[in-house]
Amino acid sequence: MITRTTDRLEAVPQDVFRDFATSGRSRDLHENFLHALPALNEVEVAGAPSASGPLAFPFTVAAWNLERCLFPDASAAHIAATSASVVLLSEMDDGMARTAQRNTTADVARELSMHYAYGVEFIELGLGSETERELCADDFNARGLHGNALMSATPLAKPFLIRLWGERIWLSHDPDQLRIGERCAVGALIETVYGPFVAVSVHLESATTAAYRERQMKDLIDTLETAFPALPILIGGDLNTGNHAGGDWEAEGLFAMSAERGFIRHGGPIRQMTTRPSLITRWPERAMKLDWFLSRGLEISTSAIVSSLDEDGRPLSDHDLITCRVEGFTVA
Repeated sequence: MITRTTDRLEAVPQDVFRDFATSGRSRDLHENFLHALPALNEVEVAGAPSASGPLAFPFTVAAWNLERCLFPDASAAHIAATSASVVLLSEMDDGMARTAQRNTTADVARELSMHYAYGVEFIELGLGSETERELCADDFNARGLHGNALMSATPLAKPFLIRLWGERIWLSHDPDQLRIGERCAVGALIETVYGPFVAVSVHLESATTAAYRERQMKDLIDTLETAFPALPILIGGDLNTGNHAGGDWEAEGLFAMSAERGFIRHGGPIRQMTTRPSLITRWPERAMKLDWFLSRGLEISTSAIVSSLDEDGRPLSDHDLITCRVEGFTVA
């Protein structure tokens, strides 16, 4: 668990991009960078929360894979319409050509008047896919950071980043997405009128198997239980369930494993998918159910799926937004 914080992650030196790209995708060099680069070993904590006191029940939590966050302002307005007090985001760029070199997390948090914690999943060494390169005005990434965020209308306490177990798939999986790093979860304690709970924004691996994701979730739960014994936990985000050849989201072992650990899943209507075609992901026939909340120790009354189309019919992401309503703590 990484707990060191900064108000702005350090930019990645440009020679890192050059050295790794010309190293033949060296695993040893990757591991050196993974453990040495400050951007991969700190949590950016900034933003101004709109409230100073604890959250009162009930409140809404939103989770959204924003697919790089091409439209920070419009996305913030879309989130604001849900009245969410806590927001879990994934695939957030910072200093990427495809998103105009913006710190998209800071921009969204500013529009929502929220405190945020941001952790880097990958340092992106290229400009992305062919469709992403169409969006680039620059031929370089100023910072090359891509990760997950947690936002709250009240102050976050003890922010952390947990780098999930993985096999460094992105060293060889996609020639357009050469990456240093590994999937991660970003979380913190959020104070309520009944005490704190742990909120966690997570993004599990897509380019792999159900067993791989189950291990990632198991290790995440193990780490959270050790660090925050007996506290209620809400995990949310893109779990990539069924996102493999012939995959069926109901067959993912992470659901049974987490249920055995006391977690309840919430994902809106059970047969409603959470993905759609977007400006980057242009696969009109593909639809999957990837996005979920897992809760323990919290009373969740409802969960819903909110279309990511804006008022003009433009997709803000290839994922729809999900929400849940938290009514209070459960009684043990």
